[in-house]
Amino acid sequence: MARHECAGQPARPEDLVDVASLVTAYYTRVPDPEDVDQQVAFGTSGHRGSALDTAFNEAHILATTQAICEYRRQQGTTGPLFLGRDTHALSEPAWASALEVLVANDVTVLVDATDRYTPTPAVSRAILAHNREAPAAATRTASW
Repeated sequence: MARHECAGQPARPEDLVDVASLVTAYYTRVPDPEDVDQQVAFGTSGHRGSALDTAFNEAHILATTQAICEYRRQQGTTGPLFLGRDTHALSEPAWASALEVLVANDVTVLVDATDRYTPTPAVSRAILAHNREAPAAATRTASW
């Protein structure tokens, strides 16, 4: 892989995202379900897309989280759901949206006790520790 010309350099103004516009787009843009570019798309680490392209917004998070709740109910999953967040600009709004749906569905949600960002390995470790200590298979949980 070739080294990018900007590697090791301070970010240029044109490289920076307007976080306020991004968050506003997350809450205000409504995806067109017929537009493939605005449909939910998952990558290796989760939902991918930009709110500015209406490819990652609150409607996506609400629908995806509701689907997770329904799947858990169908599978008889009663254990807690571990919900993490990272430093990406839309992680906090998406975290809050998901949390609202989970709580409305009576899902027990576990988050970082110090209200900080949670690296994926930390969430994975918490899930493994919970499952190791769970008294019965019915209380086991899965990562999201």
